[in-house]
Amino acid sequence: MFEVIGERINGLFKDIREAIKDRDPKVIQEWAIKQAEGGAAWLDINTGPIPNQEEQAEIMTWLVKTAQEVVDLPVAIDSTSVLAIEAGLQAAKGKAMINSTTAEQSKMDVLFPLAAKYNAAIVALAMNEKGVPKDCESRVALAMELVANADAYGVPMQDLYIDPLILPVNVAQDHVPEVLEALRQVKLLANPAPRTTIGLSNVSQKSPDRPLINRTFLAMAMAAGLDSAIMDANDDPLVDTAATAAVLLNQSIYCDSYVKLFRQR
Repeated sequence: MFEVIGERINGLFKDIREAIKDRDPKVIQEWAIKQAEGGAAWLDINTGPIPNQEEQAEIMTWLVKTAQEVVDLPVAIDSTSVLAIEAGLQAAKGKAMINSTTAEQSKMDVLFPLAAKYNAAIVALAMNEKGVPKDCESRVALAMELVANADAYGVPMQDLYIDPLILPVNVAQDHVPEVLEALRQVKLLANPAPRTTIGLSNVSQKSPDRPLINRTFLAMAMAAGLDSAIMDANDDPLVDTAATAAVLLNQSIYCDSYVKLFRQR
């Protein structure tokens, strides 16, 4: 079943940033509930840019506990700070996710053992110190490195979420078909296959008609093998697209109330 990873509890948003500053749980919990009702299977938790790592770890702990006080959803700990990631994993109830590692060996050597230690899922970006590749072949080669390292560190494939990295269509239009093909080929890298994810809103960044671009790309990507997306769980037409694509791809059983059931699962 396709998984919506709700993107809204992120310190880059003004209301979340102010709630963090004031340690006001109300806004955090309102968004946790709204995203759960919208159809989120995971809640992405991001403190936003906090330079001090100890402070970021403390904030991450507070955000995770605050959100999970009101919803029974797993969390994706979204940070570049290993200290904040581990603090979030320690605070989380049940299964958690690390968001994210790249294919840089120094990062894989830290974050894959952390995922194994906490039995956590992990998002793995198909990029390294050279940046985001342009073509499918380079993305898949990096994905293979991620698969090999995950296996070596004892992270099962069902907990590995490969992100082939979509860039904005207005500046990198030629990347879109490369990402779609990479999604197809990633599924051939192991048996069982790793899972896949993507930061959906990146594809439409600074473009007009962003909702239309997001919906269209989501359906195309799901047909190519996308298992999840970090996305707006409260964009009803977008979530409806995910629910409908899941039915048309025979990933969920059709019934007349399939959209409602997608949100309630």
